[in-house]
Amino acid sequence: MSSALSRELRTKHNTRSLPIRKDDEVRIVRGKFKGREGKVLQVYRKKWVIHVDRVQRDKSNGASSPIGIHPSNVVIINIKLDKDRRAILDRKDRNKSAAAPGGEVEVVD
Repeated sequence: MSSALSRELRTKHNTRSLPIRKDDEVRIVRGKFKGREGKVLQVYRKKWVIHVDRVQRDKSNGASSPIGIHPSNVVIINIKLDKDRRAILDRKDRNKSAAAPGGEVEVVD
């Protein structure tokens, strides 16, 4: 389940999207909660939704329940970096992969 990166992160890391994880900070760009920002509390892979901090509804008994947001409707604005995430970004870096020598192509007549 991937989400798009914000413009700043896109230019910084030279990649368009990244798999979303808990503790990433996101901005909702589509739907009823458009414009809200918060931290990802849970990635619910079975239902293909994420739960974002402060995006919840009040139930009739007074309890609050998180609302599931589809990952395509959010933009990642801050990444929680660890060594695995850093490796993914290095692998996906477009400038590095375009500049890497791929070997020479031999033309046969």
